[in-house]
Amino acid sequence: MDQAKPVGRIDVISDAICPWCYIGKRHLESALEILAKQGLHFTVAWHPFQLNPDMPREGVDRAQYRLAKFGSAERSRQMDERITETAATIGLEFHLDRLTRTPNTLDAHRLIRLAGQKGVQDGVVEALFEGYFCNGADIGNAEVLARLGVEGGLERDDITAMLQSDAGLKEVTAADQMARNAGIQGVPSFALQGHVLFSGAVPADEMAQAFRRAWEILRNRAA
Repeated sequence: MDQAKPVGRIDVISDAICPWCYIGKRHLESALEILAKQGLHFTVAWHPFQLNPDMPREGVDRAQYRLAKFGSAERSRQMDERITETAATIGLEFHLDRLTRTPNTLDAHRLIRLAGQKGVQDGVVEALFEGYFCNGADIGNAEVLARLGVEGGLERDDITAMLQSDAGLKEVTAADQMARNAGIQGVPSFALQGHVLFSGAVPADEMAQAFRRAWEILRNRAA
């Protein structure tokens, strides 16, 4: 068998405003490199989960939202510092102080879905994560989404047409609900061949080991 040919698919259930999802993406990239050296190659698909499903479409002021969520500005700051320090250990430079709004992520998920249809999903997911966590971009804003989508490899006309319609809205909402029905309560969550394996931004070597073991079990079942 051609070792470069994918043997299966890894599904990532995530939200574009989840810092652990960005950290998990980096761990996944390293895990894929480990697996590739062992002759196992996987495709990756990203799926929606809204951490704030009741968020107004226009989003909310981040400071007020975080105050309500964590009880104090100091607690919010401590959480941001912890996440920033963790991200730095894998080469990500977070600037959470640049964020002014906590957005509704429905349109970001629609953009990711469009990117999947166009074959540039990884690039668009990366652009959204980097834009939000590193540059303070409001990814609930249509113009910001268009700019980041282009950075990720999409055509601006395709993005504009999608955002000006309801394209993908039903599908994204249904996929989000499907994840909840499957028992997923937090992100990132990772699945192999439709089987949810674990949640959280676990280290790359642990990820690789979990995927390899799961693949061997599935392969033996099919034998």
